[in-house]
Amino acid sequence: MVTVAKDLKPAGLAYLVIREGTKWSDVFRLIPGRTVTIGRSPTCQIVIREDQASRQHAEIFVNNGRWMLRDLSSRNGTAIGEKRVYGDNPLKPGDVIWIARTQLAFVTDLSDAYGSSAGNLQQADAKTIAGLELDEAPTECPYSGEPTTITHRRERPKFHAPVTLDEDAELMAIPKLGKAAAKLCRLAFELANEKDLNGISKLALGGLMEGTQADAGAILAIPRKMPKLFDPEKLEVLAWQAAPKNAYMRVSKFLAETVVTEGEAVLARDIADDSALGIRDSKGEIQATSVICAPILVGGRIVGLVHLYSTNPSKVLDADDLDFTLAVAENVGLAMRNRNREQRLVEDLSKVRNEIHQLRHQLGVESELVGGSASMLEIHQQIARAAPSNATVLVCGESGVGKELVARAVHFSSERKKGPFVCLNCAALSESLLESELFGHERGAFTGATERKIGKFEAADKGTLMLDEIGEMSPSIQAKFLRVLEGHPFERVGGSKAIKVDVRVIAATNRNLEQHVRDGGFRKDLFFRLNVVKIDVPPLRRRHEDILPLAEHFLQKFSVETGKKIRGFSERAVRLLETYRWPGNVRELKNVIERAVVLLQGDTIDVDDLTLSSLMTASESRMEFLAMNEPFEPIPLDEMERKHILSTLIALAWNKSKTAAVLGIERSTLDRKIKRYDLERLKPAD
Repeated sequence: MVTVAKDLKPAGLAYLVIREGTKWSDVFRLIPGRTVTIGRSPTCQIVIREDQASRQHAEIFVNNGRWMLRDLSSRNGTAIGEKRVYGDNPLKPGDVIWIARTQLAFVTDLSDAYGSSAGNLQQADAKTIAGLELDEAPTECPYSGEPTTITHRRERPKFHAPVTLDEDAELMAIPKLGKAAAKLCRLAFELANEKDLNGISKLALGGLMEGTQADAGAILAIPRKMPKLFDPEKLEVLAWQAAPKNAYMRVSKFLAETVVTEGEAVLARDIADDSALGIRDSKGEIQATSVICAPILVGGRIVGLVHLYSTNPSKVLDADDLDFTLAVAENVGLAMRNRNREQRLVEDLSKVRNEIHQLRHQLGVESELVGGSASMLEIHQQIARAAPSNATVLVCGESGVGKELVARAVHFSSERKKGPFVCLNCAALSESLLESELFGHERGAFTGATERKIGKFEAADKGTLMLDEIGEMSPSIQAKFLRVLEGHPFERVGGSKAIKVDVRVIAATNRNLEQHVRDGGFRKDLFFRLNVVKIDVPPLRRRHEDILPLAEHFLQKFSVETGKKIRGFSERAVRLLETYRWPGNVRELKNVIERAVVLLQGDTIDVDDLTLSSLMTASESRMEFLAMNEPFEPIPLDEMERKHILSTLIALAWNKSKTAAVLGIERSTLDRKIKRYDLERLKPAD
């Protein structure tokens, strides 16, 4: 209750006669001691259902025996008569309070409102308080100088704001809210499933055309480098729609610049005479009656605009349309952000996988190069010399000798060890797929290219790219590959953007590239570009000292994986492992040991547990293979000597003198061994 001064008479009863349009519609009694609130909220004692009225717009109360009017910092202001008022203002009988287009006549006697004196009340034409606000706005008002037709600015739509208990009644009273919320919910789900930028824009614009009274509009993208002088012509039109037989009219410079500068949406109505906001056709004639422009934000940055306007005088955009547009713009921003994030994830996926693979192998790379033979020590020295540079490395050797392990050792011994290590087998892909894997492709570049994909070169940026079986690369891919090796930028398949990367290339092959060049299957210039540092990895049969250490290494590894306790190899198994020719090299040895461990029932691996092949190695002839290899049976020393002498005799056409010289023994010793092993009967007939 307001305290009344003792020297003043208490205020008596008073009335507010409410006028909407041209008719007085209601009377509200003012009681001393009770504060009356006026506004758009249903919790107010006097509810003003106009868009320009604030939720808590003004209040009337008694102070020092007088009725007072106080504006509650409303958006569009309060007036007594035609004068904008601020703070507390005394009321006298006959005053007409203006809130939006609603008039409230203050009287102390109802006869003043309905009697003969009613004509003395102000009967001026209805004016919007927005006009009074702009005419008398303080100099610091950020909106001064703007056209009077901008009636709404919104930062956040009511569809996304939390609803309090007091607001719930008002929201439920809005007939359009239920339908708008349903449309917005459906549209949000559809936008979340759309991954293409143009698809997002078209979908959002269709929802806006359906959910508002606009009959034309567009989704506009703002370039990253927008000139200081804002130019609407620089805005990219992602999607547009206009009334039948009409073209879309671009947003005005003033409106677009205002939204971008202030970061708030704008609703403007009655713009037929406003050159700054009007939507003009090619003849300069204003075509729209109302317009909405709202920002699209991604990560707090305005990346685009929603521009809507109505050309139908019977369908004027209102505050509900503004709220719906803001809600859609916010969902468009979320969809764009999710699309950008998903695109980055797709592009980084291969890099992440390679980094994970790198971390798993980084600590154990050196230990996987098992062996202490002279040839392995030489390989370690070559790796140590080649790693510090950025020179291209060519790793040669038969299939299965461990060329990838050598490449990994070079990478993790170099300054690029913190970067990715990417490996690609050129023999596993067709020509078109190999090009896509190497250089990437754009969406729609070929059938099945539903998304943009980065290639191995981009994935290996700042790291190392290993290309296995380089000799299987087609001539057309070789030419493009050579340009990239020489430092030239490349383009994705179906793209036009030049991409430059910093990648060290390690090539590997099991073919004789020099012979391949002579045969015309490999480019000579590419061979010389690759053959900067060459590392030859010898086959396993040429480094017998490494066979047993490798076998024990794999035995320990697979014993841990399977949980079996295995003591080791029998003597017969060791002899077989060391005498076998290993056509599949280290890969075959690894698989043989793994199979033996998995199927072993005892605690020692014997000959019967080792399943060896009868294949020839890549470098031996059929005769050598038949003469020297029976891999399924253990070979005693005397049997090995017998086969060795026999194969030498056969190779020298049974010339005993030459055979003895080749074997490094006396002719008499050779005769004794021929007699001992009964080889004379195996001599072919003359």
